[in-house]
Amino acid sequence: MALTKEELRPYFLRMTQSRLRLLVKYPFYGMLLTHVKLSLDEDCETAYTDGERIAFSPKFLDDLRDSEVDFVMMHEVLHMALMHCYRQKPDHELFNIACDIVVNSNILKSENMDTRSITLSKYGESMHLTPDGKEGYEFTAEEVYDMIAKKQNSKKVLGNGQNGKSGQNKSQGQGQGQGDGDDDDGGDSGNSGKDSKNAKKGKGAGKGKGKSGACPDEFDSFDSHGKWKNEEDVDDEELADKWAKILNDTAQVIEITESDKGQGSIPLCAQRLLKEIRDPQVDWRTILNDFVQEDVCDYSFSPPDRRFGDSDFYLPDFNEKDEKVEKILFMIDTSGSMTDDMLAKAYTEIVGAINQFDGKLEGFLGFFDAIVYEPVPFASVDDVLKIRPRGGGGTNFHVIFEYVEEHMAEDPPVSIIILTDGYADFPDEKEAGGIPVLWLINNDKITPSWGKIARIKL
Repeated sequence: MALTKEELRPYFLRMTQSRLRLLVKYPFYGMLLTHVKLSLDEDCETAYTDGERIAFSPKFLDDLRDSEVDFVMMHEVLHMALMHCYRQKPDHELFNIACDIVVNSNILKSENMDTRSITLSKYGESMHLTPDGKEGYEFTAEEVYDMIAKKQNSKKVLGNGQNGKSGQNKSQGQGQGQGDGDDDDGGDSGNSGKDSKNAKKGKGAGKGKGKSGACPDEFDSFDSHGKWKNEEDVDDEELADKWAKILNDTAQVIEITESDKGQGSIPLCAQRLLKEIRDPQVDWRTILNDFVQEDVCDYSFSPPDRRFGDSDFYLPDFNEKDEKVEKILFMIDTSGSMTDDMLAKAYTEIVGAINQFDGKLEGFLGFFDAIVYEPVPFASVDDVLKIRPRGGGGTNFHVIFEYVEEHMAEDPPVSIIILTDGYADFPDEKEAGGIPVLWLINNDKITPSWGKIARIKL
């Protein structure tokens, strides 16, 4: 029987209160949660995220202390921010295990390694250790996945853990009892792998014979991964891009407001992903300086040199360079041979170029396959991230120069940068009309016969 509006109200209040607590205690998690829809799902037995929302079972929420609700919220939103919902491996179950190990370990580190913070009374201590006993926060989900797969392939026992098969929404876990929900200290809710009589609050929190927090042989998670996106879901790329921007924006705010603390409040897993998003492989200052004549004003009478302020005559003051690079045309190959990772790297390089010039780089970003999709002007990183890729057909480099001649002849770009895998016939250099061209190739197999060439690794 569906809950009435009045019956639903206290559940939503608990979720929003959790978000407020996390905004105060852990701004990184709290700010991420402001971008998330919160909902109830009476057909779910525990909790899950589908990349867009976090959903709780009302019964599951009833069983959780406030501190446990906070942990589940952090767990789910970190899956979203790390884009686990859109990345899969051949063995989905092993990847689910790997993702939970990484997420739980990062939360544990945020909580000063107090395992009570990642313990639920019905499920015990959540797994956070890799098969070799190291903390999951030291690795990516893919790295942990490889470790688990290697262990399984060598037919070694991974060790019993506290969480069972992902995606099945089994709420029985390994413990049989329920902790005392009246105590909201988030503390003594029982430890996995210990006898129930040693659990102070939870009754039979876990029966695993392995080390607490260890990578399990069987996996019965408190959250379901069954709602994660499949490869055929057409909106995966858009959602992943959305979370990449949310993660980057959130980190920027945290870095500014907590500049005296460094990046301590941003989980290591998020820092690694941010590095991938932000860091270009190309030294854009060096490359663009070969193409662009900087606007340099070495001497100026305004203001005059202060050393001669009392003199009857003025001498010019020496000013630093005023660098501003404009009218760069970036063209990204969106043909069928370009994968999502390749396109992501292309965006990273453009963002990196803007950052290396401290935002003083402006131009146009366009896409091409067999045709050119009209380039869009940009003046900032935010502008670039709003521009959606288009294409998917065959590759034709000729169309780029035809477009420039037909549509940009009166105010041509100062240089053209083409980000591509290079798998197409290259035009003659004369088609560029004297405009400098950089071919940014994402492999070491293709070498254009003319123009400047740089390479990025995938």
